[in-house]
Amino acid sequence: MNIEYIWLEYRAALKRFLHAKISNEADVEDLLQDILIKTYNNLGAVKKQHSVKSWLFQIANNTIIDYYRKKGRDQGVNIEVDWALEEPQNIKVELASCIAPFISALPEEHAKLLTAIDIHNQSQKEYAEQLEISYSTLKSRVQKSRVLLKKVFNDCCYFKIDKTGNVYDYNLKSKRCNDCE
Repeated sequence: MNIEYIWLEYRAALKRFLHAKISNEADVEDLLQDILIKTYNNLGAVKKQHSVKSWLFQIANNTIIDYYRKKGRDQGVNIEVDWALEEPQNIKVELASCIAPFISALPEEHAKLLTAIDIHNQSQKEYAEQLEISYSTLKSRVQKSRVLLKKVFNDCCYFKIDKTGNVYDYNLKSKRCNDCE
């Protein structure tokens, strides 16, 4: 495993993950650097290459927790209580490892579309221009592709969803779904 490859592959997703919890861009960049250093120092701890993504997101999750602990100490606030109220990140991390294999299980047109938009973060407008189709047509195709992806997830797992629509637990429907973990 190569640190440059890993960082190139997952940096954008890690940055989105950090932005979901931290709004300050400078703090996000600092935390990304912390995650890079932790990754470099502990890369030997990863036993299987397919577990790198979940391992990286666990590092990111722990880095965010440390960030809020430090911020809470600096401001005299007990962040532990607020953090515990948020949805568990480990479920998102576990399910994130299923996204790429499930996208690749879709018909080629939908797989290419979701890979470009959701994995490689290409803007929908740019992708519509690249395909020489209207932006609204592309948005419709993205919606349809995401519905198909959701069906693949639902075919694989039973999800428990809270009243705001967030997944808080899941169970595999069959052994074949173990491939994404």
